[in-house]
Amino acid sequence: MIRTKPSARTGGSRRDLYAVAAAALLVVAAALIGRHIEHTRHTLHVGWPPLYANWLPHVGPGTPAALAVGAATVAYGPPLAAALRWRTLLAASWATATAWILCLALIDGWQRGIAVRLTTKYEYLQVIDRFHDIPATLRDYTRHILIDSPDHWPAHTAGHPPAAPLTFVLLDRIGLGGGGWAGLWCIAIGATASVAVLVTVRALASQEVARQAAPFLVLAPAAVWMGASADAYFAAVAAWAVALLALAVTGRRVVWAAGAGLLFGLACYLSYGLTLFAVVGAAVLLLGRRRVRQRPVALALLLLAGLAVVPTLFTLAGFNWWEAYRLLTTRYYQGAGGIRPYGYWVWANLACTVLIVGPATVAGLRRAGAHLLPRPQLSAPRTRLALLVASALAALLLADLSGMSKAETERIWLPFAVWLLASGALLPRPRAWLTAQAVLALALNHLLLTGW
Repeated sequence: MIRTKPSARTGGSRRDLYAVAAAALLVVAAALIGRHIEHTRHTLHVGWPPLYANWLPHVGPGTPAALAVGAATVAYGPPLAAALRWRTLLAASWATATAWILCLALIDGWQRGIAVRLTTKYEYLQVIDRFHDIPATLRDYTRHILIDSPDHWPAHTAGHPPAAPLTFVLLDRIGLGGGGWAGLWCIAIGATASVAVLVTVRALASQEVARQAAPFLVLAPAAVWMGASADAYFAAVAAWAVALLALAVTGRRVVWAAGAGLLFGLACYLSYGLTLFAVVGAAVLLLGRRRVRQRPVALALLLLAGLAVVPTLFTLAGFNWWEAYRLLTTRYYQGAGGIRPYGYWVWANLACTVLIVGPATVAGLRRAGAHLLPRPQLSAPRTRLALLVASALAALLLADLSGMSKAETERIWLPFAVWLLASGALLPRPRAWLTAQAVLALALNHLLLTGW
């Protein structure tokens, strides 16, 4: 075993702290400059820049449980992640992530924290009754995207393809109607994203690295916004698409590629921005290139066959994805997107990202960069993890530069953020970093009333 010299470990830890300090300064700058812009020009349309939130210190019924889950994960998470059987670890990770998200949401109480989140005038549950004839609604979907169109869709329905509202329509049809069931769906499904990332990291890097990542995937500040946000559900769908692709290119069953294609197609009809997961998919293919070279035709055919299913169904139903996206770009600039200044949000969005991924991820990303530069050794498990994380960061940066995500990225970018969290596996002294993650999440949820 190669042992790292104490001076090297100390130097690395010092550089981690420098990275965290720089990220903290970015957040402070975004808050101070944002408050000035909002108070003088009123163009940000957020209550507590850079977050879509309002200052409201409070406690709630979820406070004791959130403290208990956080403390238990810090104390027992790393050793249990190393000792549990793999399948037991996956189940425990999902259960703990669900508990963490749920407890944080309940700090705001059941009604305000979960039950009404998806029932506001901007949200999907506002349009349930308009899907009484689903085929007719899909054929007519694009006619209601623009804000000056008759009976225009609420902001989130207009801003997403129809698979997003249709999910909640179908939940309603099977008897799980209302904001409470919708919120619990997003929490329970969203928490599986951590499991999908673990499966992927194990397949592409190593089981040891995946075990080290597990506590960081569970105890994430992002959980503040995964509570009753539809983007948590979107994150899980995209994460499982990547996980199945990773299994296809590293395991014996190339048929997983069909499932990966199916879920990626679904993801693109849940959120237009999830098309950027093609970048993460490319990284998976690069890391599994030996397997890809062995069976390239079978892999490509299965992937494309799966990918064609959801677009074909929606196209036959009368929904035109490209036309809808074209209209969405117009609708985006008809609303707050046309007022919010790109010059502020192009960097303030990154401050939002710091708050959802936490200081441990900032330090982990610094270490990921060190593994990739100047000459990455892709045979090393930690370098392979670094490349996977870097691909998610690249997709996030492309979304940022597009200008189609000005503000509210603490919610919108959850699908990319869950992959960045895995970089915590690269850190020494996990308990100290996990403590920082938990403290940040608890502070955000107790000091702010978040909008999502």
